[in-house]
Parts: sequence; C-alpha cells; structure tokens
Amino acid sequence: MSETRNVSYSFLGPTGTFTEAALAQVTAARGQTWRAVNNVGEALADVVSGRSVAAMIAIENSVEGGVSATQDALASVPDLRIIGEYLVPVNFVLVARPGTTLDDVQVVNAHPVAYAQCHTWLETNLPHHGHIPASSNVAAASALLISDQADAAIAPPGIEKHHDVVVLAAGIGDNPNAVTRFVLVSRTTALPPRTGADKTSLIVELPEDRSGALLEMLEQFATRGVNLSLIQSRPSGDAMGRYRFVIDADGHIHDERVADALLGLRRFSPQVIFLGSYPRADKQPIEFTSRYDDDVFIGARAWLSGLLGLPGREAQEPAGSRTIRDAGSARR
Repeated sequence: MSETRNVSYSFLGPTGTFTEAALAQVTAARGQTWRAVNNVGEALADVVSGRSVAAMIAIENSVEGGVSATQDALASVPDLRIIGEYLVPVNFVLVARPGTTLDDVQVVNAHPVAYAQCHTWLETNLPHHGHIPASSNVAAASALLISDQADAAIAPPGIEKHHDVVVLAAGIGDNPNAVTRFVLVSRTTALPPRTGADKTSLIVELPEDRSGALLEMLEQFATRGVNLSLIQSRPSGDAMGRYRFVIDADGHIHDERVADALLGLRRFSPQVIFLGSYPRADKQPIEFTSRYDDDVFIGARAWLSGLLGLPGREAQEPAGSRTIRDAGSARR
C-alpha cells in the first residue's frame, strides 16, 4: 500500500494572516504541513533549499500597488516559478488589550502595508498617533500581549478569536473593495496548461538608459497584441537611472502572440526573467483581436519557410514549445 508523502508549504505567519487565507485556496496544500515564516526572504529560502515545495507570498495590492519586497526578491533569487495566483479581500480592524478605549490609543502597531491602507481613518480618528512597524498583521496584534510599546494594533477581522484582544473599531480600511493578490512560488519548471484565462509574469531590464528604450520594450508586446495588466519599475541597484520592470502580460507562453513577444524581449534586453505562465485568479478569458490568433503566427512562419525552402513540419511547430527553453535561458 503506497504512502502519501507529506510536504510543506511556507506562508507569512503567524496563523490568521491574509497570506494563510490565500494558501487555504490551494487544493494541493490541504492536509499538508504549513510552515509560518517571518518574511518573504525566509519563504523563498524555504523553497530554494527544498524545505518547502512552494511558498505563498503577496505580490500586489489593489490600493498600494506592487509589493516591492516580493518583486525585488523574485528578481534576485534564481530559478523560481509562479505556478498560481490567488485573490483575498482585505479589510482591517483596530484592536487593543482588554480595558483599552479609543481615547487611550497613542501608538499603533501595524504592518507597513496595512498601515498605509488605513491612513485616512487613522488621520481622522487618531490624528496624533505614533506608528510601530510589525512583521505581519497578526504579529501586530500578538505584540500587544507581550509588550506595552503600542496601545493598539491594526489586524485582520476575526483576530479576537485567536488572541486576547478587543475590537475598538471595525472596517478601518480606506477602501472597502481592497484586494491583495498572492502568488504561489515553486522551483518546478512544469508549466500549468493554458486555459485561455492566463497570465505571464516577467522581469525585464532595459538594455541602457536612453530616450525611447522603454517604448521599444513596450512595443514588443503592443505589436503582438499582448495586453499588460501590470508594469512597475524597480531600481536595479547597480547605478542611478538603471531600472528593471515587473510585468504581467495577458496570455500564456504557449499562446503564439506571447511566445513571439518573449522572443522579441530576449533580443531586446540583456536580462529577461521568466517567472511563469499560470491561470488568472479571476478566470476572466483573455480578449484579443483575430489578427493575433495562433493560426496567424503559424501561417506566417509557414509562408516564410516556404520562401526559404524549409520543411513544412518545422514551420508548423508551435512557437511556445520552443520559446519556453529560450525564455528560461534568459535567466543565465
């Protein structure tokens, strides 16, 4: 009788974080070991070392934009792949030790991202408060029980079920529709099959700091009919004026238009990091005009091969099957 091997998944802990709520959406993680870590670097280190098969990390928020710590880590840690994305609605409560009132609050403990998303409420209700950064939303609340440095904390709803705190105010987030996007990161090179509702994530460096360089990079997508759902710049860190761009492109690397765009990027940029192609969390089908259908790209290659006298079979080979190897080698 075969025995199922238990594997670990890492997430930003402790128990009760939004990251844990994202991991709860992963079918393969159910019944497995979940390892709470303190930061993104530790989560990815677990994956690289093999301690965990995958890690759930926050990469983007609908209010604050991209999570810079995650983007920079993905750019610096080699051989990682995003294999899925998950959306978690985000709201916050203000909690304190029992017996504390809102008038007693002078210092608030909060994760920096959560703090930024509650800025308006805090300025209105606690205009003279101080802020102590926390490693996570749950850690902010639990710190109240071991230290008196802060009088209150910003935490996820329901935190009072896990810790001896009371809720002073609920729904303190500035945007009630805020959503955080999480990605599941692994070292596997196997690509999830394309679904027609996919996303491809990349990190691309400009070849040089000059007029028109960014436009040339964007043209690699525009001329293939590939829409970008995210583009964010991050400093490369090696010189002033040097940037890398974190990009989410609509489509899968097995889509001819996306594969052709990656080939164009690889010719254009000295450094293209392919982070993965995976199903969109919202399952919204990708829309594009018919002139960018797979058959159009395949037919164009067949026409060129005919002019060059090349075998027809090579002309019909899907570009995506060749481009995966090409895009992956761009990391080296």
